[in-house]
Amino acid sequence: MNIVSFFAGAGGLDLGFEQAGFNVIWANEYDKDIWETYEKNHPNTTFDKRSIVDIPADEVPDCDGIIGGPPCQSWSAAGAARGIQDKRGQLFYDFIRILEAKQPKFFLAENVSGMLIGKHSTALDGIKKLLKNAGAGYDLSFQMLNAADYNVPQDRKRVFFIGIRKDLNFKYEFPTETFPKITLESAIGDLDKKAIPALEFNNTNGKRCPVPNHEYMIGGFSTMFMSRNRVRNWDEQSFTIQAGGRHAPIHPQAPKMKLIEKDVRIFVPGKEHLYRRLSVRECARIQTFPNDFIFHYKKVAAGYKMIGNAVPVNLAKFLASSILQQLNAHKNSLIKKKKIKKSVVI
Repeated sequence: MNIVSFFAGAGGLDLGFEQAGFNVIWANEYDKDIWETYEKNHPNTTFDKRSIVDIPADEVPDCDGIIGGPPCQSWSAAGAARGIQDKRGQLFYDFIRILEAKQPKFFLAENVSGMLIGKHSTALDGIKKLLKNAGAGYDLSFQMLNAADYNVPQDRKRVFFIGIRKDLNFKYEFPTETFPKITLESAIGDLDKKAIPALEFNNTNGKRCPVPNHEYMIGGFSTMFMSRNRVRNWDEQSFTIQAGGRHAPIHPQAPKMKLIEKDVRIFVPGKEHLYRRLSVRECARIQTFPNDFIFHYKKVAAGYKMIGNAVPVNLAKFLASSILQQLNAHKNSLIKKKKIKKSVVI
């Protein structure tokens, strides 16, 4: 099945769908810092670099599905949480505009769990209504998932909108299957002791990295960062991988940070040398990008941003596989009914 992707970023969602058997024929991403990474890792996909607001629907290829993650900063509970009042939040409407015009069999949209906070309830209800009524209409399924339950070694809660075109006469059911937790030891243990610090001003080491992208941001830690523990042990899962490198979790080689007073922690005295941020490659592993997926950037912050904004590949593959399975099951059911009906007539 052919699909198109909006707000593609580095392509974690796209890669998951490709691994599940879909063909991503066309993708769109406006951030120029991501272009090289997407194009080199998705060479068979036609890549559009315009803002979605400037893309006429008739220039988007016909397809079986539309996927994407409209920018999430506007909805983040950790940020300003301006939601639909922010221009970035309003890009959801352009996603719906394209959906209404193209009328694919299904769509998937992903966003942060901050969409669920009370102040966004009216906007969220409005988005759901627009998705349900797009064109001939869609049966909408909506649920928050934690990537930790789907072969992803981190706590990461995100909401998913999945719609099936009404004329197909079935509603997508989120799978109830989950998987055992994957630890940091399993995910990044083999990379231990190989990471190198970024160059001055957090410039990349480039090809000098012993493992591609295995370099970490240098520099101090904010009082906000030091307000709570940022270390998970080897036998635990990672904290959420964020888009900001300065907020990357600390490598599990370090002991958990010591509480001094409310909202104030320090690195354990005498162990300060163990406290480094996870590297770009370690964050990519935790987001379940494969080793041969190389991120291209000049500043390491751009690498962290690409990875932190991505949908974990394994979670994307799991959802894509379930969508494909349910579409095929419905198709086979219709074929069976037609055969039965034909035999009765005969």
